[in-house]
Amino acid sequence: MRGSMARLAGITMALALLCAAPASARVLQPAALPHVVAGSAYVRVNQLGYSTSAAKRAYLMSSVSEAGATFSVMDGSTVVFTASVGPQLGSWSANFPHVYALDFPTTAAGSYTITVSGPAAATSPSFAIGAGPAVYAGAIGNALSFYQNERDGPAYIPSPLRTAPAHLNDQNAMTYLTPKVDADGNFQGSLTPLGTRVNAAGGWWDAGDYLKFVQTESYTTGVLLSGLRDFPAQMGPHSGADFTAETTFGVRWLLRMWNDRTKTLYYQVGVGEANDQTTGDHDIWRLPQADDTWGGHTRADRYIRHRPVFRAGKPGSPISPNLAGRDAAAFAECYQVFKSTDPGLAARCLRSAEDIFALADTSPRGHLLTVIPFDFYPETEWRDDLEWGATELYLATKGGHLPPGLPHASPRFYLRQAAHWAHAYITGPNDAADTLNLYDVSGLAHYDLYRAISMAGGSNGLAVTQPALLADLRRQLDRAIAQGGKDPFRFGFPWAAFDTTSHGFGLSVMASEYDQLTGTKRYSKQAGHWLGNVLGANAWGVSLVVGDGIRFPRCMQHQVANLAGSLNGAPPVLAGAAVEGPNGVTSSGKVDGMRDCPVHHVDSFKKFNNAAKFRDNVQSWSTAEPAIDLTATSPLAFARAAAGLN
Repeated sequence: MRGSMARLAGITMALALLCAAPASARVLQPAALPHVVAGSAYVRVNQLGYSTSAAKRAYLMSSVSEAGATFSVMDGSTVVFTASVGPQLGSWSANFPHVYALDFPTTAAGSYTITVSGPAAATSPSFAIGAGPAVYAGAIGNALSFYQNERDGPAYIPSPLRTAPAHLNDQNAMTYLTPKVDADGNFQGSLTPLGTRVNAAGGWWDAGDYLKFVQTESYTTGVLLSGLRDFPAQMGPHSGADFTAETTFGVRWLLRMWNDRTKTLYYQVGVGEANDQTTGDHDIWRLPQADDTWGGHTRADRYIRHRPVFRAGKPGSPISPNLAGRDAAAFAECYQVFKSTDPGLAARCLRSAEDIFALADTSPRGHLLTVIPFDFYPETEWRDDLEWGATELYLATKGGHLPPGLPHASPRFYLRQAAHWAHAYITGPNDAADTLNLYDVSGLAHYDLYRAISMAGGSNGLAVTQPALLADLRRQLDRAIAQGGKDPFRFGFPWAAFDTTSHGFGLSVMASEYDQLTGTKRYSKQAGHWLGNVLGANAWGVSLVVGDGIRFPRCMQHQVANLAGSLNGAPPVLAGAAVEGPNGVTSSGKVDGMRDCPVHHVDSFKKFNNAAKFRDNVQSWSTAEPAIDLTATSPLAFARAAAGLN
């Protein structure tokens, strides 16, 4: 499960970087994958489609040289464009040593295929070309449905996958001290209750398990609020996929985990691994509504029935800066979005944002606090989180007419804080070592801080300037382009690493942000290409988002999808879920109760693997598990594409 995946994520990622249609309406029937034979070739496309105004690229992957081959874009049986295949971009594997670019300028709306005539003929899946909203609106709706299906607590939304509320016992949950854990994540000794009960109901499950973490939920809520605020036509009340209720749902759970009166943060609900005498979430496979009575009165199952809530520290004590910064960002964005429509919620959010930001530990020692165990989410950078939190607090407070009793009513205070932490990040040890994803939010923070400085009339007296912010965004993007130069599909992140899908979406967002801020098209091609990479223009020919395209994961490591969904890609599926994606490792291990998927254990993607592997199998959490943070940047990337910003 995702927690187990993350034990290796930090190590793998560091090594790699160093060297509104309903969901069911968007799900297409799965396509069969042919076997590799002598002289075989495949055309890989963005299966969701291409905006009419965007750069369009497909890839030809062949077992033989295709020098001199031509390709045609076909509207049915009509040829609308023909050209020679582009230059060979590199070798993918021993099976497929030849990869070529297929660039085409077709702009007329319609449904197309690409055919290749050459030493090895090939035909692509069908794909759409159209206006941005027509191509991407359904995918935004799918992302919304993913979060609706991921809801915990009494406010669940009935669907073909969800038939009952879950974890109602969380409404009266006991709080505990953070336990000591061993190298495998099992807690040692007994948990120590604090005698205080809280309502921890609601929130989204973290991944294919049922754990809930402030670490991932604050990031997810902040990203989705950014999309709702900046792209109301795509994600707002008058769009086909209104995220208003879903972001409110996320915010309200974060507020339950933060007691503003006592200044106490709770950061986790449930345990993944427990110990030999106690059942943990990762030990069993079941639908979520089973947990409230799981195991009857057996002592071993008590933390399944009555899940512990862990406290971050004593009331009023310093808070790990990563959690303080991203919680502050989400709460401050809550105020920005809801100050007119729900002023009571907005006021509570802003006061909480200021209070939690004020408690940030700005000289952390040892591991940052993420989750228990830390190795589930081994985050090391935190300055970007404080930049993000301070920037959103500036944007929240700059308009005046603020609730009474705030620690700081002066927006300039937060602008100075944001610039300070941006400078600290840029000059710090992890600058540009990563790109937008759960572990690095500078791609969002720099973008909003640049806009904040413009609103403030310039950077006079601030620790960072707008050119410095742009230069840092460019540094991250140029490193991604350099990474892509090593890959025949020009992907900006190593395929043989964790979090490939979320990095693809994050890179597309950052490229679009840079061009929007500068009024240029410097990275517009890359924004579209990176988006295409995770939507099917890759060696495996698989869209890494369920329901978006013709061939997508059918066998996710996700309990609800496995137990209540289909196993063949037909509805019902967990549409909108972004999976982990290709990786350097594939995992295995069956839990009692799992439905085998694929049913006959056939690995249809094995023939396309090299050092990077993709396995669509319920046991492979390292490639086929979705998560709320992995999915978060996908609707933002789709919204930008729909708005014509790539």
